[in-house]
Amino acid sequence: MPKYVVLWNWTDAGVKSVHETTGRVERVKSEFERRGASLDVYWTVGAYDGIGIVDAEDEESATAALLWLGSTGNVRTTTLRAFDAAEMTRILARAAP
Repeated sequence: MPKYVVLWNWTDAGVKSVHETTGRVERVKSEFERRGASLDVYWTVGAYDGIGIVDAEDEESATAALLWLGSTGNVRTTTLRAFDAAEMTRILARAAP
């Protein structure tokens, strides 16, 4: 299952309703599951307001879930594909000269 790290910042609309953020997460998780993905959320300080860790059935499921998230208007995201040790080992084997 592909894994993604999602860096997010609140939009103006998202920050106006910041006090609802923890409640919104349960709905967001349900919507991700409906699209074949799971989501863990962490709020942060610094350059990003939070991060998400997404596990998905496939890239299309992850993309559908993230497009849905963007359409809510509460956050803007930057998404990174993450690889575990087994995946990276296979990648490195294919990259060998």
